[in-house]
Amino acid sequence: MFNSINKIFSKYTGLLIRMDDICENMNWELMDKCELLFDKYKIKPLLGVIPINKDPELLIYPKTEFFWEKVQDWKNKGWEITMHGCNHLYTQKSDKKDIFNYGGNSEFYGLDYSTQLNKIETGLSEFEKRNIKIRSFFAPNHIYDENTLEVLKKKNIRIIIDGYGLFPFYKNKLLFIPQLFYREIFLPFGIQSTQLHINYWNYQDFERFENFIIKHHKKIVDLNYIINITNPNPIQNVTNYLVEKTLKTVRLFK
Repeated sequence: MFNSINKIFSKYTGLLIRMDDICENMNWELMDKCELLFDKYKIKPLLGVIPINKDPELLIYPKTEFFWEKVQDWKNKGWEITMHGCNHLYTQKSDKKDIFNYGGNSEFYGLDYSTQLNKIETGLSEFEKRNIKIRSFFAPNHIYDENTLEVLKKKNIRIIIDGYGLFPFYKNKLLFIPQLFYREIFLPFGIQSTQLHINYWNYQDFERFENFIIKHHKKIVDLNYIINITNPNPIQNVTNYLVEKTLKTVRLFK
């Protein structure tokens, strides 16, 4: 019986490495170091690629002319290429009535359906030019409204790398993979994603991450693993519900 319980815990315990703000302009020196680290430990991260980056904060970083060749190389390694917004420009502001009650600046929140559809289609066209199939998405600053979700479903993007909970869950015909922390943290039970902004790292941050990977690499999973095991049971559903309600309430009063 103990072995059976241990197998269940092991099956539903893991961490998806999600890297944010992957674009032509970024901290390429540390990205190269991360790539070597992932290759060494056979990790297949999820990369949030900004297809048409116009964010002035990111444009100050070094630019590579071979960005899309790099993206194709990562795809060929089995890394998950995810769409991270369209241009990463914050033109909107949420009043904490967004899907996750985050509040703050947004690329999508409050725009009408047609405008959001155009933004998503414009971004997707950049991937389609390179024959890169997109099946997952996460919005800049975690902010979505109902139009965002409906547009994603229309474009057959049904995996959102965001949300509250200890386990991936289905809602409104979309699979949400929770993202809870702003740095790499491994919980003893459950499956979530990280949120890594290597553009803001220094070498000490990379060393911390490297040590984290050395310690936990056997429990780092990829997106396909999560998709294949996700069939939430009542215990997982109740746990996710409690986590979501708690964190949403906390955010509303921040």
